[in-house]
Amino acid sequence: MKIRHVRNGVFTLIENENLAETLNAPEEGFYWIDADLDDITLLQVTFGMHDLAVEDMLGEEEQRPKIEIYENHYFTVVNSIRFDNEEIFMRALNIFLGRHFVITVTRQKIHELRTVKPIMWEEEVNTPDRFMYLLIDRVVDNFFAVGDRIEDQIEQLEEDILMNTKRTHLNDIIGLRAEILWLKKVLVPQREVINILNKKDLRLIDDELQKYFSDIYENTVKVSEAFDTYRDLMGNLREAYQSSISNRANEIMKVFTVITTIFMPLTVVTGIYGMNFDHMPELHWTYGYPMVIGLMIVLGLTMYLLFRKKGWL
Repeated sequence: MKIRHVRNGVFTLIENENLAETLNAPEEGFYWIDADLDDITLLQVTFGMHDLAVEDMLGEEEQRPKIEIYENHYFTVVNSIRFDNEEIFMRALNIFLGRHFVITVTRQKIHELRTVKPIMWEEEVNTPDRFMYLLIDRVVDNFFAVGDRIEDQIEQLEEDILMNTKRTHLNDIIGLRAEILWLKKVLVPQREVINILNKKDLRLIDDELQKYFSDIYENTVKVSEAFDTYRDLMGNLREAYQSSISNRANEIMKVFTVITTIFMPLTVVTGIYGMNFDHMPELHWTYGYPMVIGLMIVLGLTMYLLFRKKGWL
């Protein structure tokens, strides 16, 4: 657990032993307590966190985005997104917002908690609601970054399918589509949470600042629409895969058909001269064998050239 006194975007670390002093509002700025699940019991006793909020954090690894309004604090859950080693990870970010403090609780390290710090310093953040706004804004912005990487994956997969279709491409399509649908399920409740922050009368969030949440809400709508597009593209990609597989099968069948057709007259010739009759033309002729072989070669080449001229090969 790290306790920081934030004043005009500047951080001052406070010893954990002095947690009790954060109960009183500082003369200027606010307190930011960055904690993990092991600190929840102590924080609940100190700040009077609601039992239901604590139960949600401790009991659910993947939490649904939501906001709960309590008497002296708000409990908000948003999901942070990461794209590591071609895998998408969703991590819950729990935020307790009070009048003079903000508490962030996570199971794993979250990238946005680190990247928001220079923004706070640049904008000289001095209130907890402003900090919460910037943090959620960073969370939503990362969905755009992940969306761009998913789009790149779709384009690369499409190119691979068109150039050289493989059976493994179907597994790639199914896996990526499942991840997109999973993200869509997260985006819908997250969008509603931000809409509440935008429209509902919340006494712990400044009225002027609350209007800025409308910008974040618009971004969540754009992200949601983008993932709708990605889902449709995956459907088109699957159709392209199936079409490519069918075309390749047709090409193979066409080659086999041409080979069979070319060898049919040759089979007739060999069948005739394979009959066990005593009196057959050219049977005892010295040049009978080379003549038949030559005839077969001429027939094969003639049919091959005919197929090429017709555009069948």
